[in-house]
Amino acid sequence: MEKKCAIFCTLVLLVLCTEYVSAGELKNNFYEKSCPNLEAIVGGAVTDKYRQTFVAAPATLRLFFHDCFVEGCDASVMIISPNGDAEADAPNNLSLGGEGFDTVIKAKKAVEAECPGVVSCADILTLATRDVVYLSGGPYYTVELGRRDGVISKASTVQNNLPDPGFNYEQLKAMFAKNNLNEVDLVTLSGAHTIGSSHCNHITKRLYNFSPSNPIDPTLNPTYAQQLMQVCPLNANPNVVAVMDPATPRTFDNLYYQNLVQGKGLFNSDQVLFSSPKSRRTVEEFARNMSSFSSRFIKTITKLGRVGVKTSTGEIRRDCTRINS
Repeated sequence: MEKKCAIFCTLVLLVLCTEYVSAGELKNNFYEKSCPNLEAIVGGAVTDKYRQTFVAAPATLRLFFHDCFVEGCDASVMIISPNGDAEADAPNNLSLGGEGFDTVIKAKKAVEAECPGVVSCADILTLATRDVVYLSGGPYYTVELGRRDGVISKASTVQNNLPDPGFNYEQLKAMFAKNNLNEVDLVTLSGAHTIGSSHCNHITKRLYNFSPSNPIDPTLNPTYAQQLMQVCPLNANPNVVAVMDPATPRTFDNLYYQNLVQGKGLFNSDQVLFSSPKSRRTVEEFARNMSSFSSRFIKTITKLGRVGVKTSTGEIRRDCTRINS
């Protein structure tokens, strides 16, 4: 028994050390002295934006994910290039909601008014993500801070670093593994699709051209497929969108997973999480238990926030959309 305990304790210490190292120099109280009211300032600006439009929530959450998966969590996705060759100009990012950018820009402006030149856009985006999750009904969690902003933003780096709605399970797993995220992290972060919407072009193939023998994806719930076809006809206006969670599209909850169990995942990359035996058990657990999903989401979104962070290189941008001159 003592030997087993010793082995277990050693494993726990290894996990804790790994998490500490992966966090680098990020700290919960990084701006305690340099900008003590930071979280209240960002929270106020984000709340104001959320009250103006709910779209700020899914747009900000998606912006954070797209930022971290390309150059790391360094706000490089927010840079605007006069040549149209920055990350935001990549085809995969053209559908990023402008409300997400505006949420961070407004929060940055409020922070600069009180703490000029101190807080990075990367940290503000991370805080804003936590706040929109909470405002939408999700868990509130402590955010690690201390990121610096990246100075590299290239459209050419995006395509091979972001998952596609049509990905199968193995493709998704490989993409997440590149960012030190495991299969449970994959299922957990996909739960962000509990809020928001998508343009119809991302699901047209599943509805009309899945295969010669099955025009409609057989993993789609038949009733749900018909509902989607009403929203997204074959030649739908490119601006038309379908909600990700047909049950509670504005609430951050675990109904996303319940939908997957019922064959109501909007993307192929959603539904494969239930179709695959490797991830089905996690989907079923989250579908049954909101607390289980929430606690795991806190761990995973924190882990995502450590991906590729810059704590000694980069800069503190004065304007989130431009590199300092």
